[in-house]
Amino acid sequence: MSASERAIELLTAAAEAAHDKKAENVLAFDVSEQLAITDAFLVASASNDRQVRAIVDAIEEKLRVDFDAKPVRREGAREGRWVLLDYLEIVIHVQHDEERAFYSLERLWRDCPVIPLPSPVAGPSAVVPGSGLPGSGLSGSASAE
Repeated sequence: MSASERAIELLTAAAEAAHDKKAENVLAFDVSEQLAITDAFLVASASNDRQVRAIVDAIEEKLRVDFDAKPVRREGAREGRWVLLDYLEIVIHVQHDEERAFYSLERLWRDCPVIPLPSPVAGPSAVVPGSGLPGSGLSGSASAE
């Protein structure tokens, strides 16, 4: 079983909202084969706490307005270092660059298929230091443009 059509729609809208707020390294995984509790993960990062919060706010607004979707769980928003939004079908992780590099969710979920995102969202900024994921557009370079 792969991610549902609704999960892909939510994920794409969330990725576009994140991109509009200058999120970096936006990447999506189909985790439906590995987890029974959700279909997909979206991971994005930002260089400071304020930007992390702005990205989260934009994602929540977009999904609420366009899909009448509200997260059933929201964690980490106060600190702004790693915010998790759980929409049941999808789970969104918006991380500060330092947390992104340290926890490297890309490596943890590397066996899961990458879900293609629209080209402006998944453009050349989809580079995570040290990840080197094959087929995901990630080069393992230490710089994120």
